[in-house]
Amino acid sequence: MINSTLRKCAFLLASTALATPALAQTGAIDTPAPPKAQVATGDTATESNEIIVTAQKREENLSKVPLSIQAIGTKRLDQLNISNFEQYTKQLPSVSFQTLQPGVTVVYMRGVATGGDGNHSGSLPSVGTYLDEQPVTTIGGTLDVHIYDIARIESLAGPQGTLYGASSQAGTIRIITNKPKLHTTEGRIDVEGNTVAHGGQGGKLEGMINLPIADRIAFRAVGYVQHDAGYIDNVPGSRTYCGTAIRDGDGNIIGCNLDGISVNNNNLVKKNFNDTTTYGGRAALKIDLDDNWTVTPTVLHQNLKSNGNFGYDPALGDLKVDRFFPEVRKDKFTQAALTVEGKIGNFDITYAGAYLDRKTYTTSDYTEYSDAYDRAYSSYGGLANYFYYQDAAGNTIDPRQHITGTDHFKKMSQEFRIASPQDQPFRVIAGAFYQRQSNDILQDYLIDNLGPLLSVNGRPGTLWLTKQKRVDKDYALFGEASFDLAPQFTITAGGRLFKYDNTLFGFAGFGRNPAYFQGADDNPPPNAGGSSRTGVAACLTTSGDTLRNSQLNGTDTTFATGSLAGTPCSNVADFVGGRAVPKRAKGNGFTHRLNMTFRADPNTLLYATWSRGFRPGGINRRVGDPYQPDYLTNYELGVKITAMGGAVHWNTAVYHQIWKKFQFSFLGLNSLTVIQNGRDATINGIESDISYSRGGLTLNAAAAYTNAKTKGNICQGFDADANCTGDTIVAPSGTRLPITPRLKGSATARYSWNVAGATKAHVQVGVAHQSSASTALRTYDPAVRTNPANFLGRLRAYTLVDAATGLDWRSFNVELYVANLFDKRNDLNRSTACSICTRTFIGPGTPRTIGLRAGYKF
Repeated sequence: MINSTLRKCAFLLASTALATPALAQTGAIDTPAPPKAQVATGDTATESNEIIVTAQKREENLSKVPLSIQAIGTKRLDQLNISNFEQYTKQLPSVSFQTLQPGVTVVYMRGVATGGDGNHSGSLPSVGTYLDEQPVTTIGGTLDVHIYDIARIESLAGPQGTLYGASSQAGTIRIITNKPKLHTTEGRIDVEGNTVAHGGQGGKLEGMINLPIADRIAFRAVGYVQHDAGYIDNVPGSRTYCGTAIRDGDGNIIGCNLDGISVNNNNLVKKNFNDTTTYGGRAALKIDLDDNWTVTPTVLHQNLKSNGNFGYDPALGDLKVDRFFPEVRKDKFTQAALTVEGKIGNFDITYAGAYLDRKTYTTSDYTEYSDAYDRAYSSYGGLANYFYYQDAAGNTIDPRQHITGTDHFKKMSQEFRIASPQDQPFRVIAGAFYQRQSNDILQDYLIDNLGPLLSVNGRPGTLWLTKQKRVDKDYALFGEASFDLAPQFTITAGGRLFKYDNTLFGFAGFGRNPAYFQGADDNPPPNAGGSSRTGVAACLTTSGDTLRNSQLNGTDTTFATGSLAGTPCSNVADFVGGRAVPKRAKGNGFTHRLNMTFRADPNTLLYATWSRGFRPGGINRRVGDPYQPDYLTNYELGVKITAMGGAVHWNTAVYHQIWKKFQFSFLGLNSLTVIQNGRDATINGIESDISYSRGGLTLNAAAAYTNAKTKGNICQGFDADANCTGDTIVAPSGTRLPITPRLKGSATARYSWNVAGATKAHVQVGVAHQSSASTALRTYDPAVRTNPANFLGRLRAYTLVDAATGLDWRSFNVELYVANLFDKRNDLNRSTACSICTRTFIGPGTPRTIGLRAGYKF
């Protein structure tokens, strides 16, 4: 059943008279003369498993590309009913991820993972995401583009630093859309309704139309709206905090009585409160200027709103949680892109430019932080007696926190490249790349009724403020050259010269009562947290000192000029020329790729690759704590075999990777995310996929084994020695890297047959499995003096089974499906709210879902 929000958005579809394209299932890109393997003859054609990809920025048959790549074409995307990131990554065994809720996902490949990534001022991603020719990689959440009318999804494993750059250190995922077709009118419309076990009802409405506008101009548009039902219940809960202090005979506080503020969440109790609604559209023009030059402008817009929390507390029961403040996430993004393709002589010229604008708004319950710190300081009287959570009159107030957060992410990219003729024994591709991405960051930690003098200056009620501007700039020159030493043997060498220039500027921390003076004997509380060192105390003054040091040293206490609007002063900054300026991390370097390919016969390809990827360094919010770039070196052997006249395709790769001084994140003091460089890690693995298609039977299977371990002790502190001992070791040498399971695989079997005339029936069964994985890199946490995994637990192993059956006519299809047939709980994440919090929340995949979908095409 489609709710009112879906009906309001239906105009995105109705206005385009949407319907289904006759050839949408081929998965081929719009080229004048595709390989025979891609050509279909009407609706009854049998598609070969061969797919054309552009992973090396040239059109090539998948089986001829000498790198580890998986591609899911239009036909399989439709058959698997894939519409989002989580669904298609089930089919990609080298990909793992952490997701807190829709739109908040961090992606990893081949075990290059440390967990805890995704902070808006933290490390750049290690896996790149592309939409057609343009990068859409963002910090703090992979862009979850709705999958519909997509030509294919390409997963390129291993460093792609030569052709794709900084954020493709461990691999790249490319979403390739179907392009407008000249001289063709076609369309499709698809509708679905579903019901979720333990939850509510959802559905989606999608459509596409392709229209010729003139002899050399075509238009293609896509519209969609989807409602995902909730399945987590917000159950009744209550809290009582420390009240009166317990004192010893000398009057010293030694404990507290639980007779303080009592609260409950009765007004927020609700079943299935974690629902999501997504709507959006995509439009493209294809303009052939002449026989050699084509211009393709595109625009994409998507709007997502999710309610509630997507994790449950196993202590409360399956799919149950108790939250005390409303939680909402809004994620809206628009991308405008332009691709120009043409020829100068025999050389192919490509320009790809794009501008992405993404705005997010989030409200979050942070009650767990207050719970944990009230317990931690109970021997000091708890929050009521140790801190200063009071109103303007000095009365103790409800200590619970809630967070309002916004991010405004902008990304502009430009790439120009030239490629020599592909049919020559010596081939070259070279280009230049520039990218600027920025993020306006706001995290407002609120306590209702907090006194203004205890709040962040100028923001009554704000206990802690993070307001920063982040800018990351990348410049690169890249190129690859291939030479056929013999008809069967090719060598390829490539490199990328890069330069990065990243800045972070703004404020993070507590406020400071103007009447508080560092070193004075009789002071009011500096802020609600009682901190005299962080926040405003660390802001720069005109003397170049922090405010705290200026008061201690007797220098000028006037704040330095240069600050972001809405902040009291600047403490994430450097002091240059008498003013506060952004903190900067910049550098340059070179990455390479060397590949040798041997074609033993027309159906067998062997290759060896030596490649390197990198990730830039950056700035911590903690003043004076930068982190350095990390590098990934990959040694890989692979084989690709085609057999039985093209019915069977088998690809296998074995690799050894060395990850040097990798960046990793953890929650430090005040639950502030800290990034530091670790030592090294080694990653060994094998990945393989096989497909068979003949008659009405199609089989697909893929699997990966990954063994990723640290090499050398990882120690607390930025200057820690690798030979450290005792409590300074947070992960000893040989610790497995988190998140990535040792084994991940999937398999799908589909059989179709003629029923009567043009009517065909089909049945399909899919299985996805992965083994367990750790949730954290650190095996010892000094903040809680224990192993985080002891309370977080491991990401549990799981096996999911999907099934579907349906009927297909020439213009109409209908299908009944069951996803997660046996209603298993697959952990998408296990998390805790703060550095000393010991309550674990589990983010599960969607429970069993039964749905009916139907489609019409013309």
